[in-house]
Amino acid sequence: MQMRILAVFLLLVVTACNGVIYTRDGVTDGDTFYLAPAALSWDDAVYQSWVAYSLMKSTCQLRIGGDNPARASSFECEFRARQRLENAWDEKKKHDPGLDDRYLDALGDVRYAGFLAEYTAYYFAQKDWVLPEGLRTNEFQRWRREHLRGHQAQTRLTGFWAYREKISNPPGA
Repeated sequence: MQMRILAVFLLLVVTACNGVIYTRDGVTDGDTFYLAPAALSWDDAVYQSWVAYSLMKSTCQLRIGGDNPARASSFECEFRARQRLENAWDEKKKHDPGLDDRYLDALGDVRYAGFLAEYTAYYFAQKDWVLPEGLRTNEFQRWRREHLRGHQAQTRLTGFWAYREKISNPPGA
């Protein structure tokens, strides 16, 4: 329920705009996350699961803060966002067991095997991250070799970052 309230709040606050999108190294920069307009109208279960991921990750990045929250990153942010992604997908599959997505189904397998933290560290770690103690790296490697052959990790953001003061028509203006 708390996530639903947060999602609704963010949907109201961060709507798409007609501003310029700033990028550096192929990644959008900024201090405000704008959700793609489709997030409000497209009911696709896979897409909506990635909306949940995007909202969780951007909220965490905003909590980290700094001049450019778009570049803020931590193990905890990525782990919690992947956890939310898998929870959203799991809920959607409970309502429609016929849903199928290769990546999201594999992520579910990782979580149910108890390796979501290890998965996050293995596929997404950045040099400045502080990884939690107790990661079962060797166990995960054995499990990964058997269960994730040919696996391609994915990230799909359903929005973009921009600088609020540089947007010509900010939301609510």
